[in-house]
Amino acid sequence: MPELNYHHLRYFRAVARAESLTRAAEALNLAPSALSAQIRALEQRLGQDLFDRQGRRMVLTEAGRIALAHADTIFAAGEELVATLREAGRGQRVLRVGALATLSRNFQLGFLRPVLGRKDVEVILRSGSMAELLRDLGSLALDVVLTSEPPSGGAFVAHRLAEQPVSLVGKPSLFAGRVTLAERLAAAPLILPAPESGLRAGFEALRERLGLTLEIAAEVDDMAMMRLLAREGVGLAVLPPIVVRDELASGELQEADRLPGLVQPFHAVTVPRRFPNPLLQALLRAA
Repeated sequence: MPELNYHHLRYFRAVARAESLTRAAEALNLAPSALSAQIRALEQRLGQDLFDRQGRRMVLTEAGRIALAHADTIFAAGEELVATLREAGRGQRVLRVGALATLSRNFQLGFLRPVLGRKDVEVILRSGSMAELLRDLGSLALDVVLTSEPPSGGAFVAHRLAEQPVSLVGKPSLFAGRVTLAERLAAAPLILPAPESGLRAGFEALRERLGLTLEIAAEVDDMAMMRLLAREGVGLAVLPPIVVRDELASGELQEADRLPGLVQPFHAVTVPRRFPNPLLQALLRAA
């Protein structure tokens, strides 16, 4: 039985991702007819049709979806092998970290502190959306993704590193004496996390328990922006104190009330790897 031709597999993967023979041929610098012949050769080798040709669109069959899953695994393993062996020959090791764009910078710094400043370590830090970061993690372009909420599915492992209490934080001038939490929430304008966040869902449950109608000054999906708005005196922010640690220490901002039942978790998301990055393993143990 002849062996599988990995060039054919690479061409198949390109067409599957582009869903177009023409676009894939342009990306591969091949003539469409030549690429089509390579796909037919792979289909004959496997004994299965891999695509339904719907006009110019190439749609994966069930066999095609299975083949694509195996192709992704094969090429990811190859990329991991190359990356691992290249790192083994370097004097400086590399840690590639992705962080959700809205995540607390102070938390990121705390997680990475054990390797920061080491002359034998280069840290590559990227921020982005969850979809972008998980895609790069799955392709092994990243070693870990730091996030406040774990992914809902897929072949990912979420390590719960820590959780922080959530408080009302703001300018000292916005805190009017000794009042109850319900009175403070009802009286002050609030800077709240975005409606789709898990933290906001917990806060809304607290609001319903207290039976309050609130004045919302801003809804923000970025903790760094919440911090800036709190510093501007726009309102009281609902966030973990770690986000504004420096401002609390200087007295610029004040923490008034811990919000009962609300915590902000922090996760490190990874994928199973045959050659895990030893720097990451050490950070996870430390965390």
